[in-house]
Amino acid sequence: MNFSYAKQFLAAGSLTLALTFSLRAETVSITIPTPPPAGTGYFKLGSNKNPAGHELSVNSRGLLLDGQPIFPVMGEIHYSRVPAAEWRAELLKMKAGGVDIVATYVFWIHHEEVEGQWDWTGQRDLKHFLQVCQEVGMKVIVRCGPWCHGEVRNGGFPDWVQAHKDWKLRSTDPNFLAATKVLYEQIAGQLKGETWQEGGPVIGVQVDNEFGGSPDYLMALKKLIIAAGVDVPYYIKTGWPPLKTPVPLGELLPLFGSYPDGFWTRSLKPMEGETWQRFTFQIVRTDTGIGNDTLRMEPGADTAGTEKYPHLTCEIGGGMPASYHRRINYDPRDVEANVLTQLGGGGSLLGYYMYHGGQNPEGRLSTLQESTATGYANDLPVKSYDFNAPIGEFGQLNPQYYWLRRLHLFLHGFGAPLAQMPPTLPDLRPKDKTDFTTVRWDVRSDGNSGYIFVNNYQRLQPLPPKPDVQFKIELPGGEQLVPQNPVTVPADVFFFWPFNLDLGGAKLLYATAQPVCRDGNTFYFAETPGVKPEFVFAGDTLAEQAAPQAIFANVQTSRDAAFKLKTKSGGQIRVVLLSEADSLALNKNAAGHVAFEQEHQPRAVAVETKQIQTAGPARMIPLGEKSHLAMAPGDSDFTNAAIWKIKLPAKLDLKTNPLLRLHYIGDVARLTLNGRLIEDNFYSGREFDLGLNRYAPEILTGDLRLEILPLRKDAPIFLEPKAKPDFGSSESLAQLESAEIVHVPGAE
Repeated sequence: MNFSYAKQFLAAGSLTLALTFSLRAETVSITIPTPPPAGTGYFKLGSNKNPAGHELSVNSRGLLLDGQPIFPVMGEIHYSRVPAAEWRAELLKMKAGGVDIVATYVFWIHHEEVEGQWDWTGQRDLKHFLQVCQEVGMKVIVRCGPWCHGEVRNGGFPDWVQAHKDWKLRSTDPNFLAATKVLYEQIAGQLKGETWQEGGPVIGVQVDNEFGGSPDYLMALKKLIIAAGVDVPYYIKTGWPPLKTPVPLGELLPLFGSYPDGFWTRSLKPMEGETWQRFTFQIVRTDTGIGNDTLRMEPGADTAGTEKYPHLTCEIGGGMPASYHRRINYDPRDVEANVLTQLGGGGSLLGYYMYHGGQNPEGRLSTLQESTATGYANDLPVKSYDFNAPIGEFGQLNPQYYWLRRLHLFLHGFGAPLAQMPPTLPDLRPKDKTDFTTVRWDVRSDGNSGYIFVNNYQRLQPLPPKPDVQFKIELPGGEQLVPQNPVTVPADVFFFWPFNLDLGGAKLLYATAQPVCRDGNTFYFAETPGVKPEFVFAGDTLAEQAAPQAIFANVQTSRDAAFKLKTKSGGQIRVVLLSEADSLALNKNAAGHVAFEQEHQPRAVAVETKQIQTAGPARMIPLGEKSHLAMAPGDSDFTNAAIWKIKLPAKLDLKTNPLLRLHYIGDVARLTLNGRLIEDNFYSGREFDLGLNRYAPEILTGDLRLEILPLRKDAPIFLEPKAKPDFGSSESLAQLESAEIVHVPGAE
């Protein structure tokens, strides 16, 4: 580690940031003025004080608790898609991952499949779910419908609602609103005693979803839910699609979303249309790619007046399932980089869809998944709604769980000021999807301190290194270069760096490392891979420091303190620089102190399998009459499936939460137990998991079978490059490559 002292002191004030390249003559600058006061006073909140006297509110930049900024994290889990016996354990995993608020849909069809026959029992017991959320210390936003989508049959409408051809659904039609009134009264019964003002966890409700028609409908729903007795601080709508006529100012908070790529896209090519923009920084909040199978939004459009609201999100893609025609399989970096652009673009609530996967419950009259057979745009698996989420449908922790957890640690420690910092974009930005040379970056700042966000990563498109990059910060008292000497931004990396950050009384002028969290007087940073770490402090905030700056260069990564500093006020701070691997292993224990998790390799035990039927001819895949896209197989198609009997180990320890993990190549695979479908999977190159505890003890001795339909070489579907099998001379494949029992540890 080298210690050197610069000659120039960086003063406070409004600032200008510039980016210079040795390969370019021009300088690209960002001017960040002193932000105007946040807008307030026009938000129409419900009762926002709980019995303990804590008050929730909002301004135009973010959410507030007792008048102070907060930066919460929200994750979606659907209670009716997870067995009630698993709720507590799974919510604790979410909490350990840094989630503060649970979001959940109320699917009408899950509760009133038969008109007048309501079911709020078992895993459909919303009230019990809310009580478990309260017990584990998590707040809740309930997304009430009546239309939810969520890849559920009819978007959540029961068939009997769909059958009313004389009703105009999702409108102020009196008959439809009368039925919705009954639904809302039922939901209100579940929420009674569980709202914020009653001391419960429910802080908000959403009305409908992805609605682009008249705001009169949304206002009618708000009146209905209030009349039913639901009194909460926040009443919410989705911010997409844009409304031609806005909802009256302050009545409904718009929440937005962004996905790296979508299963719903009509194309069979990767990253079509404007999807590349999800990996750039933008002020526009509407992701026009969401639901572009039906919504077809115009690029670059927000509803008028959107800037008067904070940039809150409810659907940043934590994962993405495979539809039949489009088999998405995100790299975890796809998720993290997309989240970073949302954060850099001004987000002050990170909300993930999904954060925890699920499984469709059994229907009384039909299966409950979205399908083209019911007039919807896509075919989804009958049972699985795993979503390749940070936490899978059986509680598996996927790689993006750890990437996101690291970011959430930062938000819990440093997020409150960031939530109130507006974003500013550079003048020079990528021109189009073929521009791979322009640096993708922006800044969030309060006019004094802030963060530089950089994303040099894009899904399925390698981005080259950016040589000789330097951020120049000009303030009335002088100029600071970040870093002191130009660096190369490596290929396929993403990061954010702080400037003028207060570290326990020491002023960090900048660091070329990413802050992670604080534990007492110890501050943890993560290395930016491929960039030499450098920490520069203002000398006048340090004890016994005569020079204007103290520079710590060539700092080595370690779990121990890289260096210590004594502040002017007499305190001492420690700075730890972690390797990327260690930063992803870092977490905080129940006492709030830093701990490092050991790397776990799943323990695997081979499973006995016996093939009892070879695959017949691969089916000719029909195309939808309207969509012209491949349609999923039906039950009758599985007469030609290859079939294996699976024998589980005789002494299987269910206390370890075992998974049956299958690796296969085929079109569609499904598992049956004693002739009953229990799980299905569209091949996407990922493993096919089944949580065994959910089916014990029957599964230990029952007739467990795997059926695989052959995948055609010429199948008109999208597969990720990494998932495409080698067909060799074969025209189709149906192979079971391995079957094993694995124990995947839960959140520590």
